[in-house]
Order: sequence, then structure tokens, then C-alpha cells
Amino acid sequence: ISPVPPYSREQPIFTTRAHVFQIDPSTKKNWVPASKQAVTVSYFYDSTRNSYRIISVDGAKVIINSTITPNMTFTKTSQKFGQWADSRANTVFGLGFPSEQQLTKFAEKFQEVKEAAKLARDRSQEKIETSSNHSQESGRETPSSTRASSVNGTDDEKASHGGPAEAHLKSENDKLKIALAQSSSNVKKWETELQSLRESNARLSTALQESAASIEHWKKQFSACKEENDQLRGKIEELEEQCNEINKEKERNAQLSRRLQELETELQDKELELEELRKQGEIIPELMSECESVSEQLQAAEKKNKDLEEKVRTLRTEVEENKHRQTNLKTELKNFLDVLDGKIDELHDFRQGLSKLGVDN
Repeated sequence: ISPVPPYSREQPIFTTRAHVFQIDPSTKKNWVPASKQAVTVSYFYDSTRNSYRIISVDGAKVIINSTITPNMTFTKTSQKFGQWADSRANTVFGLGFPSEQQLTKFAEKFQEVKEAAKLARDRSQEKIETSSNHSQESGRETPSSTRASSVNGTDDEKASHGGPAEAHLKSENDKLKIALAQSSSNVKKWETELQSLRESNARLSTALQESAASIEHWKKQFSACKEENDQLRGKIEELEEQCNEINKEKERNAQLSRRLQELETELQDKELELEELRKQGEIIPELMSECESVSEQLQAAEKKNKDLEEKVRTLRTEVEENKHRQTNLKTELKNFLDVLDGKIDELHDFRQGLSKLGVDN
């Protein structure tokens, strides 16, 4: 059976999906899964009762039917799991969400619904207190009404000869007299207030005239101050222009002084260079004589170099000839050695032949 009847004014205001758990009633520590998979969990609002419920159905089984009260608290025990205790159902519900974001949204909605339930409870208490106050006031007025009815009854009995119309007219006249007395008292109050208003208006008109006169005076002073201010501004602008010109002249003088210092420094450098050139000019004759002697030595060295080059050429030629001779000698020596080896072999064979002949003999 669905916890929400068909044609009910209870409507869902927030829906999500989560795994539902309930606390083990025997241990009060372990969680028992109430659904095999993630199911729909919804917040419902009943406009007739002004109440909120959390409802979840797994197939045809209602696994959560919890009415939210201001005393309930939703606690996040991990990044994806939260729980709340329901004293009416005598259990603790737990929800496991697929993401931390969905858990945060459910917790925020729980807090919002909890505050709404608290506000509804406060309003209902105010209504109850108001109704009780009304009942107490009606109870207090009951004796006076009974007294009035008794009085009216006696008046009716007395005015039975005049008829009910005269009694009604008499009551209306009494009401009119009371209203007239109240209106006369109100008229006196209004006259007093009117007199005070007239006096205040007179004071205000006098103050207004004085303020108008002071405003004219201040306007004249303001215009005079404005003209003086304009003149001072013109003078200030002229002085600022003069100051700008003075500052420009100062800057130019500073630039000229810097340029003069630079030129003095360059002049000193040039004088030092000129002094060095003069000293070098005095050394030039000595350098010229040294240069001539060095050139003579260079010529002699070049001549010696040429002679040495001729000698090197002749030595190279002789070395080449000696190399050629050595090659020929090596060839002849090899041929001689080959002939010598042949002769030695022949002598060796001849010796072996002689040794055989000696053995035979």
C-alpha cells in the first residue's frame, strides 16, 4: 500500500536516489540494508496538515515513512553517507549516496524542511494561544451579558405597556447621547490641537521668513565668495604657470650644468691624450733608429734564411740519392744472400756426400 493516497494534497518537493539502511534493533550499532539497490527517496509536503515527510518505496514495500519534526537532526557520517533518528518510528535511517554532492543537497533540503516544520509549529502554537485568549475573554464577558439580559428583561417587563419600539428607541437614544458626548470631547481636543497647530504654523512662518532673509544674505555672501574664489583661482593659475616656467628654466639650467660638466670631463680626457701623444712624439726618433736597425737585421736574417733554404734543398737531394742507393744496395745484398744460401746448401750437400763416402770406406 502506498503511503501517499491517490488524490492527496501531499506533493513531492525534492527527489533523489540512494541506498536505504536501518539500524539493527537488537545491537543498535550495525546497519541493516532496507533496499537491495538504490531507490527513490522523496520529501513530501502536506498542505492540509502543514507537515513534511520523507518517503521511500521499494516495489510494494514502504521502507521510509518519516515525519520531520524540528527536533530531528541529519548527520553526515562520511562523504557519501548520512543518517537521522526518528523517535516515532523508533529507528535510525541511513542513506548511502553515489556522490558527495547529492548527500550535500539532501542535507541542505533536510535543514530547510526542518526550519519550515519549526515555523509551522510556532504558528500553530500562536493560533492555539490566540484561541485560548479569545475563549477566556468570552468567558469573562458572559456574566455581563447575562446581567444585561436580565436588565433588558426587567426593562421589557416595565415597558410591556409601551411596546418594544419604545425600548429600542430608548437604547438608540442612549447610544446617540454617548456618541454625542464623545464627539463633543473630541471637538474640544481638536480645537486644542488646532490652536497648537496655528501657533506652530505662526512660529514656522516666522522662522521661514527669517530663513528666507538669511538665505538671501548667504546667497549674496556666496556670490561674493564665488567671485573672490574665481579671482583667486585665476591668480593661482597664473602662479602655477609662472612656477611651471621657473621649473622649466631650472630643468634647463640643470641640463646645461650637466652638459658643462660632461664637456669639462671630455676636455680633461683630451688634454691627457694630448700629453701622451707629446711623450710618444719624443720617443719617435729613437723608435725610427731602432726600426732601421731591426730592418737591417731582418734583411741579414732573410739572406741567411735563403742560404739555409739552399742548403736544405741540397741536403734533401743528397738524402734522396742516399735512399735510392740504399734501396739498390738492399736489392744487391738480397740477391747476394740468396746466392750465398744456394752455395751453402750445395756445400752442405757436398759435405753429406763426403761423410757417406767415409762411412762406406
